[in-house]
Amino acid sequence: MKNQITLVFLTIYVSLFSQSNTEVYLINYRDTNEKIKLINPVNISNNEGYDNQPSFYDDNTILFSSTRNKQTDIALYNIKEGTTTWVSNTPLGGEYSPIKIPGRETVSAIRLDTSGLQRLYEYNLKSGKSSILLKDLKVGYHVWYNKDILVSSVLVDDRMDLVVSNLKNKTNDTLQKNVGRSLHKIPNSDLISFISKEHKKWVIKSINPISGETKEIKAISIKIEDMCWLADGTILMSLGKNIVGFNPETDKDWKVLHSFKEKEINEISRIAVSPDSKYIAIVSEESPVEIVQKQIEFFNKGSLEDFVSCYSDNVIVRNYPHDTLYVGKDKLKSDYQEFFSNKNRANVEVVKRIVMGNKVIDEERADVNEKQHHQGVIYEVKNGKISGVTFIYNNGKITDASDIVEQQLIAYNAKDMDTFVKTFSDTIKAYDYPNKLQFKGKIQLRSMYTDLFAKIPDLHSEIKNRIVIGNIVIDEEYLTTNGDNFSLAAIYEIKEGKIAKMIFIR
Repeated sequence: MKNQITLVFLTIYVSLFSQSNTEVYLINYRDTNEKIKLINPVNISNNEGYDNQPSFYDDNTILFSSTRNKQTDIALYNIKEGTTTWVSNTPLGGEYSPIKIPGRETVSAIRLDTSGLQRLYEYNLKSGKSSILLKDLKVGYHVWYNKDILVSSVLVDDRMDLVVSNLKNKTNDTLQKNVGRSLHKIPNSDLISFISKEHKKWVIKSINPISGETKEIKAISIKIEDMCWLADGTILMSLGKNIVGFNPETDKDWKVLHSFKEKEINEISRIAVSPDSKYIAIVSEESPVEIVQKQIEFFNKGSLEDFVSCYSDNVIVRNYPHDTLYVGKDKLKSDYQEFFSNKNRANVEVVKRIVMGNKVIDEERADVNEKQHHQGVIYEVKNGKISGVTFIYNNGKITDASDIVEQQLIAYNAKDMDTFVKTFSDTIKAYDYPNKLQFKGKIQLRSMYTDLFAKIPDLHSEIKNRIVIGNIVIDEEYLTTNGDNFSLAAIYEIKEGKIAKMIFIR
């Protein structure tokens, strides 16, 4: 039983304090005429490794956890001066989730020692000295209600429970079971917000730490861990590259407040706001492009361990379209270990690249032992690692593969239905990536696009990039629909001079 509990806690350690490459960005927040603007994102961590869990010490200072010298310490960033100093230096452990303690020039943070011991500590900003705050609780995340009362998400078995600790009276009371990591003081109130995970649908709730009274604020349709509050009572959450908002007093539902176009900002995992609501801090995962490019460079150097470190433990390796070759990093490592040990001389060069969300589609030229290979690769990136690889090989050159795709594009933009349909095979199948069937056959094709052409008068597609691998054509398309614009990637498979299959990556 003891071993089982140990394994559970080890799993929680990994999920709470995963050392993936992340960056902390500081962004100016502007609210004018009921519209928000998030401008001038600045990478304030700018560091290889783990940079995470930002919180505002005051309007001009941000705390966050940052990796240096193979350990994770508390960094303090001065906004006006643009400088970083260090609050802690812990060779035999690391600090996480640093926040200001009310009424003191100190910071509290969770210290995870190399021995596995996890406790909440206090750190003095002037002297740098530290002391333990709670000896008997495995605190995962926390927020201060006042200088004597602490509200924490505490690790219990395979979940976290909400515990209120009175440091004066030395009491710890569990008020809720199975809660999330995001704990915040609600502006202009004596309440704390938390995310309840008791039921299938997660719910944002409030609690009075003194009375224990709870109230439901808003259910979350998508399971999002992190949130914060603006001074006006608006809740901010991250969804992919978007910031969404909801004000319990004025809104009926969530609305997208901002979408980041910057390539360096990707999946946003944390969000914090300054006390004056002039800045927000977000944590962004490393760009999928950077991760993919890094593994190519490690491959070219023959650095096996670094190359393999770019992949998730359960990476799926396939041949196009979805023929699974194997699953798992161990198998991937053994295959490439054999390749490198045979002293193969190899170099991969990216010829063209299409990026669509967390997917990177490369046209690659691979030179192996002075023989040249031409291939396409679809990389899927999740949680900072490559989780899927699909190889597209050149199975014989087809000179007119792109010609038929170009014909359908011209007919599409001209809304010439008869010419458009003629470019497809009678058994055409269309999928959302990787294999969700949209429709099949020319009858369904004609019906769908007749309706589309009629309803969207400004429908237009512009090709931004094109990759051709044998009978496979991959287009990066920029579409206009009813005044809006968006991008997608379309994979066209050509057989006997017709488009036999389409796969859309959005």
